[in-house]
Amino acid sequence: MTDSKNGIDNFTEEIRKALSGLEFEALTAVQQEVIPLVLAQKDVIVTAQTGSGKTAAFGIPVCEKIAVEQKNPQVLVLAPTRELAVQIKQDMANIGRFKKIRCAAVFGRYSMEAQKRELAQRVHVLVGTPGRTLDHINKANIKLDEIRYLVIDEADKLLEMGFIEQVEAIINLLPAARTTLLFSATMPERIAVICSKYMQQPVRVEVAPAQPQDQRIRQSYCEVAEQEKLELLHKLLFTIQPNNALLFCNTREKADAVAQSLQKALLRCESIHGGLEQRERLQTMERFKRGEIRLLAATDVAARGVHVDELELVVNIDFPLDKETYVHRIGRAGRNGNEGMAITFCSAQDSPALAALEDYLGYNIVRRDVPAAAEAAAGKAVYAASGSLRHEAKSASSGQLNNGITRIRISAGKKKKMRAGDIVGAVSQIAGISAADIGIIDIQETCSYVEIHSEKGNLVLAALPSTKIKGKIYSSKQVPCCK
Repeated sequence: MTDSKNGIDNFTEEIRKALSGLEFEALTAVQQEVIPLVLAQKDVIVTAQTGSGKTAAFGIPVCEKIAVEQKNPQVLVLAPTRELAVQIKQDMANIGRFKKIRCAAVFGRYSMEAQKRELAQRVHVLVGTPGRTLDHINKANIKLDEIRYLVIDEADKLLEMGFIEQVEAIINLLPAARTTLLFSATMPERIAVICSKYMQQPVRVEVAPAQPQDQRIRQSYCEVAEQEKLELLHKLLFTIQPNNALLFCNTREKADAVAQSLQKALLRCESIHGGLEQRERLQTMERFKRGEIRLLAATDVAARGVHVDELELVVNIDFPLDKETYVHRIGRAGRNGNEGMAITFCSAQDSPALAALEDYLGYNIVRRDVPAAAEAAAGKAVYAASGSLRHEAKSASSGQLNNGITRIRISAGKKKKMRAGDIVGAVSQIAGISAADIGIIDIQETCSYVEIHSEKGNLVLAALPSTKIKGKIYSSKQVPCCK
């Protein structure tokens, strides 16, 4: 692929520009292994830790290869949860932003009709949960004949959650001439069977972490009675004073109780779990990633779409239900080579599970003393007043990507028979604007959105009030860029 020092210099200008905006400096180990194989159209089986950069490992080469002039999906990504599907869609859209790659996500508990309308437009990358994806296929809302890449992400979780039969049903409907990429933290026998059945001479990639988890993440446990967990949590937060923390609970009721308790202490905390509406869950996740929320109380499934590269602290308020869940939880605090801290609350009844966990890990977890009341009290006011995740001092990487991009809303859509070509034709006639400056165009029922690149948004905003589109002048205004 490339012999350059950072591994990204030989991609097309559009991809390199996006990676630069995302502050993407060099390839991770898994990306160095996987990207050349995908570019060579090899089927690949990847086992790697969470936070190793696997989305970019398939996202970068797939976006490089996409033919943007084609209307139907060329890439299908299957993920176990709605949250993860949305995260992958956002990551892929960011990578393909300047190549004008359109991405869509489909998942349950969201309007089928709204998703159908989105699928009717040009979509290059489709990300979905297996059930909802299969529903759209059965209703002929998705055309599969141009699928060139199938990505099965977190295959072991798809198996664990009972989605493998749906995954197989989808695979059997796809073109045989495709590249299949499978990512899994573990390799259960059923997943191995699927690999041998549906993949052509796959290349196996196993990437060990550059630093073992027990070295990257400072792990400890606190002995505490169930009724004293919230008090202990307050003491720990007031003494450690993390910029951000993910607080794991085994039930939605506990997650809500934790959030309410911390809110009463004037800390910015929200809960996220399967009992919330999808829109509310997505909004909460985005606020946490941006640092508007410092603390997030979450159940395991709901947290699967929460990816924060610099997460300082994970607290297992409830002891994990199995050993693999523990590894996955604490791995959130050691993403992309960063160091972190993980603290697990251990009641008397959890002692056997703790011993079994240490045997599984191959090392002992250090016992942590409960902070003194005076120390916690001294830190309480400081921590509550110290603001969000240094939000003012740093912007999110997707925000960096959006620098120089202006998103404009035009008050005409499908009902006025507006087409993308109409907008391109009108905007490219504005002095100083060429077709290359025009990004993704989204035609909706009553309005349309167009992205203007190269910091030329102000030129377009100034000219649109006197620019005719399809022979008429429509109102327009700037709106926030999509993350």
